[in-house]
Amino acid sequence: MPRLLATVLSAVFHPLLVPLYLFYVVCYQLPGVVLRPVLSGRWLVLVIVAACTLGLPGLGTALLVRLGYADSVELRQRQQRTLPLLLAAVGFATASILLYRPGQLDALLAWLMAGMTLAVLLTLLITLRWKISAHGVGMGGAFGLLLLLHLSGAADLAGVWWLAGSAALAGAIGSARLALDAHSPAQVWAGLALGLGVALAIGAVNVL
Repeated sequence: MPRLLATVLSAVFHPLLVPLYLFYVVCYQLPGVVLRPVLSGRWLVLVIVAACTLGLPGLGTALLVRLGYADSVELRQRQQRTLPLLLAAVGFATASILLYRPGQLDALLAWLMAGMTLAVLLTLLITLRWKISAHGVGMGGAFGLLLLLHLSGAADLAGVWWLAGSAALAGAIGSARLALDAHSPAQVWAGLALGLGVALAIGAVNVL
């Protein structure tokens, strides 16, 4: 894969952006999956997700780079990823709490974010000793959650296309991380497996 394309894919599908993409798909592209809030009010869900999973961790990471904790926002060194991942875990957990509104919002929304929070926490713990691919975790989780929605019958034919697209993207982004020498194949596969495993664990306890 050309290095420029690998860089673009890595940036566009950064782990902090994947939750926003996934919630957009669930709220607007899969009819019938989300009933509450109604269509006109779902923008607020995206605002919460964007603020907590992108805004807070993104600004925090930029500040850490400014303070000299990290040499760039790419966080290529494993040791530099601890605090940014901790910030991400806090942001994701906050979003989970804000989305837990019985009677106002579908429980699915909070459980999706709770699953992502768990994936971030596990990524943080693993990163203390080994540089697992956060891009892999994000895409593996997105594929797994879309797979669960498909298997549960909640998503219609449109869900099949989104599922196929997420699988193709997961493969492309894994290849991009390898092309950029950001990870070894084992780190990419481990990330994909972790994201997928957390998603399947959510399905195993019948929350979807």
